[in-house]
Amino acid sequence: MDREGVVLVVGSARQTYREYLLDSASRRQPLWLLDGAPNTWQRPYVRHTSVVPLVDQERLIPNRELLVKTAQEIAAEHRVTGVFTYDETLVVTAAHIAEALGLPGLSVDGVENCRNKHRNRLALTAAGLPQPRFAYVTTLAEAVETAAGFGYPVVVKPRGCGASIGVVRAADAGEIEAAFTVAEAASHTGAPAYEGGVLVEEYLEGPEISVDGALHRGEYQPFFLARKRIGAPPYFEEIGHTVSVDDPLLRDPEILRVLTEAHRAVGVRDGITHTEIRLTDRGPAIIEVNARLGGDLIPYIGKLATGIDPAFVAVDLATGLGPDLTRTRTTGTVGIRFLNPPVDGRILDIRLPAPGDVPGLEEAVAMVEPGAVLRLPPHDYIARFAYVICRAGSPEECDAALDAAAAAVEVDVDPIFESGDDQ
Repeated sequence: MDREGVVLVVGSARQTYREYLLDSASRRQPLWLLDGAPNTWQRPYVRHTSVVPLVDQERLIPNRELLVKTAQEIAAEHRVTGVFTYDETLVVTAAHIAEALGLPGLSVDGVENCRNKHRNRLALTAAGLPQPRFAYVTTLAEAVETAAGFGYPVVVKPRGCGASIGVVRAADAGEIEAAFTVAEAASHTGAPAYEGGVLVEEYLEGPEISVDGALHRGEYQPFFLARKRIGAPPYFEEIGHTVSVDDPLLRDPEILRVLTEAHRAVGVRDGITHTEIRLTDRGPAIIEVNARLGGDLIPYIGKLATGIDPAFVAVDLATGLGPDLTRTRTTGTVGIRFLNPPVDGRILDIRLPAPGDVPGLEEAVAMVEPGAVLRLPPHDYIARFAYVICRAGSPEECDAALDAAAAAVEVDVDPIFESGDDQ
């Protein structure tokens, strides 16, 4: 059985955001899933599943020791050729499994340097790479003093949360207390290893991009570059991304230099990363390096735009193969726009346009069912009820198509007011 070998996938994550990856990965190699519950939507894509609690419910941390032990038991009976995860909370665990089984993958130390945003900053500082000025603080008084020293505006963020959760911009001294309170509270919603304290960072002006890249034996190659749209200020809710197959920034020598040296600095050699960069008047500055594929369906629109399958890349790297980054498309832009409700509330109904109703629209998808309760920052994050995907000949045309498609989506919301909110 499994003479050709199996690739371990650690956690399946949310179907809406990650099913396409599991589907494609299963077409590359047979998969063995380590997951916290029996299969439902995952069933068509996996050869075997081991149901293992992903989180230690007493300590509320990833069940690393049990997952490593389970992987070792599988490897004792079957040929395991690789291991990977696309779940932010499990990247360190996946690195420990790869190390224990002697498989290719991002190193434990390298992944920790990515997962912990403070360690990320320290590694980049040691390499002299461009990034915001920063300080890790544990009290409001330290945050106030640091922000005053940097000059406003500043960004306040937790050390270990993803998806811009708890990230807040403080425009002046009157906003720093609220920003610190939100970021510090958000730090307690993730892994306990990153609880408490926040990073206070210089705010950098300029557009933001993200780059998904492949590392094989220490050689870094970018393959998707997404231009990001952010909303809901002073928070940093990511509301959209566009990927152009021929984006000139993928050939920008300074961006490529910064990306290559950043990966050397954090100590990763084999696997996939997702790097966020702010394009400032001083040049490209690194916001963070993440030890996983991009979220927000960025790899999906990247695949639609370029023809590169990110799951194939992930599996090949996990099994020690050089990735095939050949683009099968040569022109065009694909974008996604996420839609948030106008207020906190219960979703009553969602009405979506069909492809053909809006020029360039390829997909319009509801992300929740009627009855779902969505709350905007700071009460909650990633409060999305739908998304639209459009294709066009240029970034400007794609943005216009996304605007039109988003305007064609209708939602009915029953508002919910938190205690103390204006009604």
